[in-house]
Amino acid sequence: MSAPAAGMDVAGQSAVGEIKRWIAGYLRRHPLASLETVGAQVILAVQAVRYLCVDIVTGQFPFREFVQQATFMAKTAVVPTVAVALPISATMSIQFGLLAGQVGATSLAGAAGGLAVIRQVAPLVTAILLAAAVGSAICSDLGARTIREEIDAMEVMGVSALRMLVVPRLAAGILVAMGLTGLSCFVGFLGGYLFNVYVQNGVPGSYLATFSSFATIGDLWLAMVKAITFGIIVTLVSCQKGLSTKGGPGGVANSVNAAVVASIVLLMIVNAGFTELYTLLFPRTTL
Repeated sequence: MSAPAAGMDVAGQSAVGEIKRWIAGYLRRHPLASLETVGAQVILAVQAVRYLCVDIVTGQFPFREFVQQATFMAKTAVVPTVAVALPISATMSIQFGLLAGQVGATSLAGAAGGLAVIRQVAPLVTAILLAAAVGSAICSDLGARTIREEIDAMEVMGVSALRMLVVPRLAAGILVAMGLTGLSCFVGFLGGYLFNVYVQNGVPGSYLATFSSFATIGDLWLAMVKAITFGIIVTLVSCQKGLSTKGGPGGVANSVNAAVVASIVLLMIVNAGFTELYTLLFPRTTL
């Protein structure tokens, strides 16, 4: 074999080896790391829910921390939630009005928009804003405590960081998510009603009558179940990312970014599953 051919063969083998190493590193860094993260979040969820139930029954629940966290979450997310729910309800009213006008069912436009607000918009808007505003704050707080070794110090002293920090945040996240979802339902429905009546010249009685024909109490229960689930997801993902922070202040920023992105992606997936399951279990055939 000539020298140039041997050199090309060695270069080819080196390139193939580099590609194999890159693929192995990618598989180790991303899919396997994702599985590890999901496993850690599931373990944290099981332990947090168990401690929440046990602490409430035994009277060891950190009520003061719970009140502080719930107050902080509500103050942080209530204004953005209302500010987002209003324009989204107006936008949906416009779209449903245009679609209903094309098929000659203008009287049903407002009711369909109000139903969509309760089933989809209210819980999802609340969850996304919780992930963006509240989840980032939870992750940054716990991440800063982690890199300052406060969490390790608590464990050394025999104080469970899970029971003192994660459990009250979980309870507060569930409560605030339910409250904000109810507020979003009211604001979204009211915004759609006012926009339909005063901007699109809809009939108020028709709006309310058709909405009562479409909506059922099960739709509100669906919104509340979504709110509880979304509150658990946002809180636990943010706590897990914060408690696993590494790398100093830069690691805190990376954890916050990862927590917000992971929460929103997971919320979308779970919301699609909830919607499909509810449609299969409780089909609507007539008004």
